[in-house]
Amino acid sequence: MSKRKLLVPESRAAMDELKARVSGTLDPKEAKYEIAKEQGIPLQRGYNGKLTSEQAGKVGGSIGGNMVKELVRMAQENISKNDHSKS
Repeated sequence: MSKRKLLVPESRAAMDELKARVSGTLDPKEAKYEIAKEQGIPLQRGYNGKLTSEQAGKVGGSIGGNMVKELVRMAQENISKNDHSKS
């Protein structure tokens, strides 16, 4: 599994935990397989050269998109809590 370079390398564990949570798995390494299964994409361990670019993009895009949505939701919740504590 390729790992993207994070701006804050110490955040790897938290990002992996988030990936697993938004994908509905316990193991972040299983996230892409879970998303692919939900979308009916025949992703397998090992070689996947027969997948189309569209299929591969749906898996990765779904994971990344859901992670961003969750991070935005968390930030909004945090801002709301801070606003209420200042009142």
